[in-house]
Amino acid sequence: MDKINPSIGCTVTQCMYHSRGQDYCSLDKIMVVTHETDPKVDQCTDCQSFRRK
Repeated sequence: MDKINPSIGCTVTQCMYHSRGQDYCSLDKIMVVTHETDPKVDQCTDCQSFRRK
């Protein structure tokens, strides 16, 4: 992906939406979800927009 969204930083290079050579996502919008009823730490959240390359 050559497009970057400067509002969404990302270092997950295994994701198909990661901008090559830059630490940004190429999507216009991402979906962040939780698997907890009352999340208290960042480990309780996930980027549901992630897709493996």
